[in-house]
Amino acid sequence: MDPDTALGYVKHGASLLLLDVPQYTIVGIDTQMFSVGPAFKGIKMIPPGPHFVYYSSSNREGSEFSPIIGFFIDAGPSEVIIRKWDQQEERLVKLSEDEEERYSQAVKQLEFDRQLGPYTLSQYGDWKRLSNYITRSTIERIEPIGGEITVACESEMVGKIPKTSMERALTEQLKDSKFSRSADKSQNKGCYYTAIPRVIKHKGIHGQDLTSLNLDKTQLLESILMKDYGGAEDLILGELQFAFVAFLMGQSLEAFLQWKSLVSLFLGCIEAPLRTRSQLFAKFVKVFYYQLKYGFQKEHTDPGGAEKSASALLDESWLSADSFLHRLCKDFFALVLEAPVVDGDLLLWTRKLKELLEDTFGWNFEQISVADGTYREEDDEYAPVVET
Repeated sequence: MDPDTALGYVKHGASLLLLDVPQYTIVGIDTQMFSVGPAFKGIKMIPPGPHFVYYSSSNREGSEFSPIIGFFIDAGPSEVIIRKWDQQEERLVKLSEDEEERYSQAVKQLEFDRQLGPYTLSQYGDWKRLSNYITRSTIERIEPIGGEITVACESEMVGKIPKTSMERALTEQLKDSKFSRSADKSQNKGCYYTAIPRVIKHKGIHGQDLTSLNLDKTQLLESILMKDYGGAEDLILGELQFAFVAFLMGQSLEAFLQWKSLVSLFLGCIEAPLRTRSQLFAKFVKVFYYQLKYGFQKEHTDPGGAEKSASALLDESWLSADSFLHRLCKDFFALVLEAPVVDGDLLLWTRKLKELLEDTFGWNFEQISVADGTYREEDDEYAPVVET
């Protein structure tokens, strides 16, 4: 990149100034991670728009790390976002307005330019594919009070997780030494995710009618779209992406459970993808495809050599035949690929998703059964509810 082009990105891109961050701290933005050195004071040339910033403090040897803390930002052109390390709380905090203005002017006058690492623009495409439905309103609607997302505030959830093999594997990873420090009681009440009921119950509806409602999640999807999203399809996709990023980069258990609920809602629909919401499902499968494609890349490293440890949560347990993804995808592929009439984009991305799962994960979708739940395990919380 020539100097004039680089200077243009410096002036028009946003900057993230991080003051007094201890050496060896891992700092990430979107798909990129940095290991803090003695001169590091943040990141420059950040493209305007939504981003996810996350960090994990280290002991003096750089061998043990605290739970990741993350937060979303919506950066404007040339905006300077400033955080300062609080030594006592071991986290980044905001400055007073006067201090923020003073440091902001210093950044714009390039006084910190040599101490700001450049945003790796070649990786921006990956981030856009993971976040293209996340907007400022998405962030403001879902983010917790204070904006910080961290598994350290989710310890009460661990005992409440349904004990399928997938959840057991994830819970054990969250109890790993990396997360062993117990957090103080916090005012953080978690993110404001949309409630997704697992089982549909209606007064006055019994037997076969109730079974039909639970076998096909179309009516539930329609209800949630209208009640919680005002009928705006892109909003539910924004929440799906928000939850995935908070899970993958921020290692949030709460985010994983919300992402799983949304994926299960979509993949549990029969009528919607073929008749009423074909375009929404084409967009969903494309989002889902890029999430899995990025999440299961074998190596996530950045130019600074910092390993993307967040993806460690996506281990081999996801690839087993009892994974909730495997079972739900089986039915969804049968539905779409065997339908006599189907939307072209939905068919294209469903085929791409199937090929990704088969080629990358080695999954076998032969002998696909009808979506009646007959092959599901007893502990599958997302199996259809059958009323007799």
